[in-house]
Amino acid sequence: MNLKPTTSMQILSASEGVAFETVNPDGTSAVLLVCEHASKFIPASLNNLGLDAQTANSHVAWDLGALSVSKHLSSSLDASLIAAKVSRLVYDCNRPPDAAGAMPAKSEVFPIAGNQNIPTDEKIARVNEIYVPFTNALSEEIAARANAGRTTVIVTIHSFTPTYFGEKRKVELGILHDQDATLADAILAIPSTMDVKRNQPYGPDDGVTHTLKLHALPNRLLNVMIEIRNDLIATDRDQKKVADELSVIFSQALEALQVSTEITKATHA
Repeated sequence: MNLKPTTSMQILSASEGVAFETVNPDGTSAVLLVCEHASKFIPASLNNLGLDAQTANSHVAWDLGALSVSKHLSSSLDASLIAAKVSRLVYDCNRPPDAAGAMPAKSEVFPIAGNQNIPTDEKIARVNEIYVPFTNALSEEIAARANAGRTTVIVTIHSFTPTYFGEKRKVELGILHDQDATLADAILAIPSTMDVKRNQPYGPDDGVTHTLKLHALPNRLLNVMIEIRNDLIATDRDQKKVADELSVIFSQALEALQVSTEITKATHA
């Protein structure tokens, strides 16, 4: 579906491909992993959004370490993963098109030159080329699983900075949820080596639960959003370490909820 009218403008070239990737599409786990901020890639048509190299490679443009953690989890859980392949500064796939943060003019203290006064046709193109294919891929995967009698558990993976607006963050692992806290509660009941908090450093009031609200809540799917402080996942070794711990936590939480992590016809009432 198109959320807005079509436009002749094109953001992604044919050689740059599509705006999302599916990893391990035949995964047997009930868990469906989602990584909305997996990439720092900015299409050539947007001239790097006017950013300097340091900013374009920083957390401003993507969630550092999140894709690697997601891929490790995909492997350990045998779970499918849908990940964005375009920077959230071009379009944040965890925001609806009418949200100011979908194409942010500013990220924390960093102005995004290429997102100032974006022409209407460019906004439409960004929505249609990036958000629509990404969110449709999620919808289609969920529908296919439902038609096959499979349970789906939505788990989105993010990372956050140790310091924000000059304030240090003590929390190391955030377990975020919207109206349905079922899976979050089960995860929070399991011990972790990290400092774990509910709905920190962000929560529903910050508009970060769009994917959960759009895809999980209407379909009554167990769901949770994971936020990992990015200094804990700065290297591949650390990314695997955190992913291994999360894999155990997810498995134990789902077992407590009597949801198999493999193909099952169980449903979440």
